[in-house]
Amino acid sequence: MPSHSGRRELHMAKKRTIKVDYLARVEGEGGLEVTTSNGEVTDVKLRIFEPPRFFEALLRGRDCREAPDITARICGICPVAYQMSAVHAVENAFGIVIDPQVRALRRLLYCGEWIESHALHIYLLHAPDFLGYPDAIHMAKDHPGIVERGLQLKKAGNEIMTLLCGREIHPINVRVGGFYRAPQKGELSSLADRLKCARDAAMETVRWTAALPFPDFEQDYEFVALRHEKEYPFNEGRIVSNKGLDITAAEYDAHFTEQHVEHSNALHSVIVGRGAYHVGPLARFNLNFSSLPPFIQQAAREAGAAPPCRNPFRSIIVRSIEVLYACDEALRIISEYEPPAQPAAEMETRAATGYACTEAPRGILYHRYQIDKDGLITDAKIVPPTSQNQKIIENDLRSFIPQYMDLNLKELTWRCEQAVRNYDPCISCATHFLKLEMKGT
Repeated sequence: MPSHSGRRELHMAKKRTIKVDYLARVEGEGGLEVTTSNGEVTDVKLRIFEPPRFFEALLRGRDCREAPDITARICGICPVAYQMSAVHAVENAFGIVIDPQVRALRRLLYCGEWIESHALHIYLLHAPDFLGYPDAIHMAKDHPGIVERGLQLKKAGNEIMTLLCGREIHPINVRVGGFYRAPQKGELSSLADRLKCARDAAMETVRWTAALPFPDFEQDYEFVALRHEKEYPFNEGRIVSNKGLDITAAEYDAHFTEQHVEHSNALHSVIVGRGAYHVGPLARFNLNFSSLPPFIQQAAREAGAAPPCRNPFRSIIVRSIEVLYACDEALRIISEYEPPAQPAAEMETRAATGYACTEAPRGILYHRYQIDKDGLITDAKIVPPTSQNQKIIENDLRSFIPQYMDLNLKELTWRCEQAVRNYDPCISCATHFLKLEMKGT
């Protein structure tokens, strides 16, 4: 925890600009600029200045069957989310119906990605902020068992992805209609013992995160997530919110729009006529709590995170609850699995438009493809979770910073970093990334 010396140096200035020139060691390039005047925050800009990557343009003219492998390269942490959104969009365009066991394997693959991504964030990126360490390496010196538990959880998720798809990053077994190869029952059963241990570790993670120190901070968010009538959502469901939204993926463009802002190369996504919204674990949890198994609901209540949970800092508890669910769901799928008759359904191309939305670890991920009669993509749209959360992150900082205006530079830097990391944005892949410069006027 930073020291408390010099806490008045910010508060006494009539106007200050807190400037983050470069967020080092992150997935992407960005900065942060906060302007205060007379003790109030007058402007917040989360600057994303990584050059455009043009993935939608790369997809134009490509065979739609290539989309899963191309889009997987968008993210090394959550490639499964991009692959799943891609295959669902193409299958939606052509009316492809998949085998129920293929669907189960997709859920299992998503379990693996949620486990490894959430464990990475909880233990190596976010927990040091709560415990006052600059990074997980320093934290490990005092808490080696805690960091080891996080690494073992991440390993369990990675093993699911490797067994199903050949490797941990950018899996190579996913295809439109299913998989190139479906595993045998005995292959999946080999994961059971590891996942039982992971489920126990996930329960300990829920209890451990519940004891972390949380700022008193709540916002009236519009939470947006998938909702499925029978299960906690991964791949399928309607897009809903706590303020009345209830649409299909095909209706997404009529209700959401992307705005270009001068200070960011990443577009800001907003709900038409309403503005910023919140996607990710906190949204999923609040909108789908009743779909969790009873023992996980009880664990959430005991952790003090039962809905409505509107404190973004408590998202670290919610992520641990989702890890617990993913471990338990993976075990259920493995116990019920029987190899499908065919690993993939056949595909017949036609001119069509396909839509899909799945739940990446960080929130809903939307894909739309226009495809011609030869199966070539003529237009593509991809809306990742981080762009959807950018505006709400800025809103959080506007409301959060004023209660810490009397902190010194180091302490305020730490608080800002912690607040941004609540969302696990792709630009926060490093533990200590804020370098602030104070300028007075």
